Amino acid sequence: MLSYATYENLRKLGAESDASQLIKEASSPEGKNVFLSHTSKDDDLLPGVISVLEGHGGRVYVDQRDPALPDLDISEIANRLRQAVRRCQKFVVLVTPRSMDSQWIPWELGLGDGVNNDTNVALFPSAETALEQKWSEQEYLGLYQRIFWGDWKGEDKKCWMVLDHRNKTGTKLSSWLRT
Repeated sequence: MLSYATYENLRKLGAESDASQLIKEASSPEGKNVFLSHTSKDDDLLPGVISVLEGHGGRVYVDQRDPALPDLDISEIANRLRQAVRRCQKFVVLVTPRSMDSQWIPWELGLGDGVNNDTNVALFPSAETALEQKWSEQEYLGLYQRIFWGDWKGEDKKCWMVLDHRNKTGTKLSSWLRT
């Protein structure tokens, strides 16, 4: 059985870690392999998402806390984000119902897809409940793999995985982050 991460799950995971340290370490693109796109409306979920990704081998960059960005104009911000996406082998989007209002997520996702191709892009869906689907109303989101919590074939315990719903295959998150 597969389920999306709920807000409660992500907040709990974030509370179990040193949230301020996770965010601080994610504020620079140097040495990172995962670009994490999100809306600022979901800032409270970031520590949980970062914790999951880093707990499986990811080194996460989150642009919002990058100390270089506030001093840049819009063109320079776009160039810095382009460089960060090029450095990262994986591109993950935290997608929630609140993401639909973001002006940056679609641009960053297009950039991530163009640089990394769709096999290295995954959505990290989250909502109030594990079965809520409102986050998926943007048709283009159907193009991408999704990060889920669920049963792995032949194992007794659940794990984080990346599901390619188009061909019904899955990969453990740790394996996906290494490839």
